[in-house]
Amino acid sequence: MRFNVAQLLPISTRRRRRRRRDKRKKMTGRAKRKLKSSQESGTGNGELKKARTDESKAMPLSEVDSKQRDEMVQLYKLQMPEDLYHFWDLCKELCPDSPRVGPSLPPALRSGQCDGALKDTLGLQLVGPFDILAGAHKNSKNPQPNFHIHWRYLYDPPEFQTILLGSEDSQHHIGYYRDSPDSLPSFVGENEAKKGCTITQMGGNVFAAVLLYLLRRRKERGSKKAGGEALERLEAQLRDRAETLGLSLEQKTKGMKQRDKKVVTKTFHGAGIVVPVDKNDVGYRELPETDAGLKKILKAIAEARNDEERVKAFGPLQEMITFVQFANDECDYGMGYELGMDLFCYGSHYFHKVIRQLLPMAYSLLKRNLFGEILEAHLSSRSHDNLDQLSAH
Repeated sequence: MRFNVAQLLPISTRRRRRRRRDKRKKMTGRAKRKLKSSQESGTGNGELKKARTDESKAMPLSEVDSKQRDEMVQLYKLQMPEDLYHFWDLCKELCPDSPRVGPSLPPALRSGQCDGALKDTLGLQLVGPFDILAGAHKNSKNPQPNFHIHWRYLYDPPEFQTILLGSEDSQHHIGYYRDSPDSLPSFVGENEAKKGCTITQMGGNVFAAVLLYLLRRRKERGSKKAGGEALERLEAQLRDRAETLGLSLEQKTKGMKQRDKKVVTKTFHGAGIVVPVDKNDVGYRELPETDAGLKKILKAIAEARNDEERVKAFGPLQEMITFVQFANDECDYGMGYELGMDLFCYGSHYFHKVIRQLLPMAYSLLKRNLFGEILEAHLSSRSHDNLDQLSAH
């Protein structure tokens, strides 16, 4: 039989706690309305992991051996989804000589060698986990590569892990998004770091994401333009392999729709965050500012003309940090998570100190400590440049 320990407390104590909690919630203003979908309760990390695992339960194992899989976990400290390994198998079939990146020789001297499995057709380069599968880390020019920040762009939160590179001009990249480090990815998303922090969902696996990218590419080029036949062949291969593996090619899978119901707030990056919320609505508390209001506060701080102005502009933010401390005391860990993530997404170095106060604490309280480690490493070398940890640093 289940019981609540709080019920053993005297009635007067319980009433006093309830009044204090209601008062503090009133102080924070509840300015942003909670998403309807977030009313579902009991969304812990374990349920996230179970939901994502169930989707791929019937998928056969790829040809990638256990030694490579173990090495991947050792270097990234993250479990990779099976679709990543199957995609690597396909890329090796498409370009046996060099599936990850093409040779440095000019096209006229390649003797039929392909320029990476996806480079010629889509302009995409396999990176991140694929570097390990290709053994590139064994010949690294950097004696101590940190895979926490390997191809981690300026706006990539700890939840995001880059696996494909697109346009260098916009710093377009595609990656897995996890809600918890001990769960498999919730979806594959994309970001253009030169344009901002927005993460756009592309599908539930890398096959769906690459197919979506291909269809967009074809629409931009026009079906009769050069390279159209190559795109058609690649599309057929992607669809065929995904069907064989039982992978959904929808941009919004059933699992992603289920996740949407657990998202408590979208945050500045738009992909949303998930935290456990119990039947008593404990777990998340809204910020006392709308997104627009918070951005206005942050802009005043980042663009202050001098230190005196900046200190004054920090006032409203400092008040919110106090509210976060109240929320943490009462197990509403999602509030600090949201504020810390919004500050991170804003991108200004003026907020790094506050981010270090808020996000590692939120990750610790949510038992997502690895994300805190990734964040610390990223903030120590946050930049638009020098993102390849395998090159000389």
